[in-house]
Amino acid sequence: MKIALAIVTLSTMLSACAGLPGVTSPAYAVTAEAPPAAFIAATPEDDETAAEKRANEGLPSVELTEELMFKILTAEISFQRGGWQPAYASMLASAKETADPRLARRAAEMAIGAKQPDEALAAIRLWRALAPTSEEATQYYLGLILIGDDLAEVQEVFEQRLRDVRPQSRGILLLQIQRLLLRVKDKKAAFVIMEKLSAPYLDLPEAHIALAQAAFASNDSVRARAEAVTALNARPNSDIAALTLAQVITDKDEALQSLKAFLKANPASREVRIAYGRMLVEQNQYAKARVEFETLLTAQPDDLTTLFALGILSTQTSDFKQAEKYLTTYLKLLAEQPDSARDPAQALLVLSQIAEERKDIDGALIYLAQIGPGEAYFGAQLKRAQLMAQGGQLASARQLLATLSGDSEREQILVIQTDAQILRDANLQQQSFQVLETGTRRFPENIDLLYDFAMAAEKSNVLDKMETALRTVIKLAPDNQHAYNALGYSLAERNLRLPEAAKLVEQALKLAPNDPFILDSMGWVQYRQGKLQEAEDLLRRAYTLRQDAEIAVHLGEVLWVRGQKSDAQKFWRDARTKDPKNDSLKSTLARLQVQL
Repeated sequence: MKIALAIVTLSTMLSACAGLPGVTSPAYAVTAEAPPAAFIAATPEDDETAAEKRANEGLPSVELTEELMFKILTAEISFQRGGWQPAYASMLASAKETADPRLARRAAEMAIGAKQPDEALAAIRLWRALAPTSEEATQYYLGLILIGDDLAEVQEVFEQRLRDVRPQSRGILLLQIQRLLLRVKDKKAAFVIMEKLSAPYLDLPEAHIALAQAAFASNDSVRARAEAVTALNARPNSDIAALTLAQVITDKDEALQSLKAFLKANPASREVRIAYGRMLVEQNQYAKARVEFETLLTAQPDDLTTLFALGILSTQTSDFKQAEKYLTTYLKLLAEQPDSARDPAQALLVLSQIAEERKDIDGALIYLAQIGPGEAYFGAQLKRAQLMAQGGQLASARQLLATLSGDSEREQILVIQTDAQILRDANLQQQSFQVLETGTRRFPENIDLLYDFAMAAEKSNVLDKMETALRTVIKLAPDNQHAYNALGYSLAERNLRLPEAAKLVEQALKLAPNDPFILDSMGWVQYRQGKLQEAEDLLRRAYTLRQDAEIAVHLGEVLWVRGQKSDAQKFWRDARTKDPKNDSLKSTLARLQVQL
């Protein structure tokens, strides 16, 4: 079941946990990039009138003359037609003539739209000069300066902000500055700036947290740990200090113990418990992680993130009854309180897979039918078609696939492959072959489609088309070991051109020396060439790597021919247990006139 659930990975759950409002997890603290607009604004403007805003930003009274109107319109038209340079130059010149920061801003927007950072920065400098109190101009300025790594210039801005902000907000501002500095490519230089900015405020735990994060970003784990410890000692109940310390500890087990110890002293810390649960998941300790999320759910029974996380964790621990309980509750609450940031598709996919696991095809189809347009929609429709075919609705399944045109070449190819697969599973080999042949005419250089067509041709015994397709794959992708192996094995299976078959499989082995199926092919080639000892050695090695029914059948035949009949029958019985309907086993036993 864990393999079946691959479509919903644990990273999905982790992302959901990280999305909680106010959560600052260890990973988030290092990787998140705050946009310039996230920087602390001077004052809210929600209730200001247009005149007040104009006065606050020092906007001049500019007469909109015909000449100025003409310049602005001409610049805009030029920009819309792709002529960013004359448009930008005209708008910037007008801004200088009128001292109107709005025109400088528009010039900056034009340069940004044209991906011209130097010109954008020149316009933004003018904008700030004309409107020195404009928070928006400062935000644009900081964003571009940080991208350009001119840290000396931004240091003065940050220093001024730290002096001007209210003392009770200074710690938050230090953390925001650190997040902005994460944009800088030169992390060591960013740490130096952070160290200078923090120096006057080392009495604040946030200063040490910012330094720890900056040091960690610059690969100085020793300094990072020392700063995080200082912050936590100064404020033992600080969630962000505990999270930062766990973040900068390089040993994952020690980091886990750090969070565990914090939770023992601060059991109500939701953010740290989420981070602790996530770290347990990352280390595949699903049962322990589940306990932590159950604790979180007890505190907040209707929390969507926790319900979803528990649904996924329950599937990983094979508790499908509980998984259904958590996920259906999640979907019910989400329906009652729609959240545009949450997509029910992942939960529906997991529920459909659980239903499929217990052979409830109709139940699985009901869940899949509820998945609406979005990222998961196309894949859900392919799965619906497969399940419909499994349930005996082959015509309906193919009709559904016919409605899926696919927005991209990849999606169109997936429709073809799915159609061929359900026909193959229905034992309609010739129709499957025809679907794939038509597909290769539409997409003659798609490697996956060519390979599938080659396998269908082999099943239909159309060997010339099989070989042509596989040689095309080899030409298009010389490192594709599967194509060499498939062609070599097919020749060996039919006892044709054995020296050439050996060379093909040898090439496949060079590309993938420990692939059990390629070792199986080489063992079969050796068997066809009468090299029984070499064949047995290779096939035993292949079976050790992968106890596959097909490999067991081949090894059994080699042992049978060598007179080791009881061992041969043992491997054949294993093959029958693994795959009772295996055609290769049936034909081998019939050919050798053996009854198990």
